[in-house]
Amino acid sequence: MALFYSFFKSLVGKDVVVELKNDLSICGTLHSVDQYLNIKLTDISVTDPEKYPHMLSVKNCFIRGSVVRYVQLPADEVDTQLLQDAARKEALQQKQ
Repeated sequence: MALFYSFFKSLVGKDVVVELKNDLSICGTLHSVDQYLNIKLTDISVTDPEKYPHMLSVKNCFIRGSVVRYVQLPADEVDTQLLQDAARKEALQQKQ
């Protein structure tokens, strides 16, 4: 879990799309993330405003980590090789 926390902290200030378990997808700028992977987004918009018209007036939001299904990241911001190496290293440390 610490790997994901530090990874998401490196993406603060980047635009992401957070898909929730209730199928709501929110686009916004990652403002902060905590150790529970709770996420705060600024300058948000929803991908389906017709389905969620009440979200049109919302500009910032806090999302509880347990309701997140996916986080879509900007492809050019993700070093997949570095992330895979870190995941392997963390898995080895947990085995010991």
